[in-house]
Amino acid sequence: MGGKPFTFSDATAGKKRLQILLLGDSTTEAGIPKKLAPGEPQFEDTLRILLAAQPGLPPADVYNEGVSGEYIRRLLDTRYDKAVKTKPQADYIFIRYGLNDRAKVKDFPAQFPKDFRELLARLRQDHPRAMLIPMTCIPYAPDNLHDDINALIKQIAAEEKLTLFDIAPRYLAELKKNPDGLNYRRYALAKIPENLRPFATPYLQPGTDPQVVVLDNRLDGIFGHLPGWAGDRHPTLAGYNIIADETAKWLAPVIRKK
Repeated sequence: MGGKPFTFSDATAGKKRLQILLLGDSTTEAGIPKKLAPGEPQFEDTLRILLAAQPGLPPADVYNEGVSGEYIRRLLDTRYDKAVKTKPQADYIFIRYGLNDRAKVKDFPAQFPKDFRELLARLRQDHPRAMLIPMTCIPYAPDNLHDDINALIKQIAAEEKLTLFDIAPRYLAELKKNPDGLNYRRYALAKIPENLRPFATPYLQPGTDPQVVVLDNRLDGIFGHLPGWAGDRHPTLAGYNIIADETAKWLAPVIRKK
């Protein structure tokens, strides 16, 4: 009491836990799966479990700081100090932005690299031992690849001498197998014909514009003919499991090399 905090020595403290931080937008946050399936392993849980299944790796803590609608400038100007700076010293930080930046930032081709580099500078200052890992954006569809965004991310990674994690090819390969199989369904109740609305009732999310939200294709047979029924391209748990699986496969050999 009142003295120095007791700490275990390195010899008795056990194997050090890796600290992994995920930064990004709604495609990192996984807010809808967490809301609709809270009892199932979520993106960060799945990544942690998959890493634990790899032989010879230390245990890891995975912090998901993705936020819906976020872009780099907003992160830096609002949440960064609370959500990122104060986290335990990270070993690996995955950075996946660009989708909202393109929609929100004026002169995206010029400003996005500046914001990205400002984020990198702050991460280097606040998490000096961390490996910073820029990620490409996931494609939303075989014909919606976000190539312009990913080209900038690849350029930034090369110029900053950072190792890029290109998640896009794996996600695209899975999309080609099942183009609407990785995204949940979110659809305005107002767009559903009156005579079919009883089917929607169990899946309604209330609000000024009530939405039918379902994590899989169980209603495709009833509503699949409606224009834009599968138009929301945010990942469902199937999509996040692919991202987590590819991340674990990419990260495991990186950890071993260290």
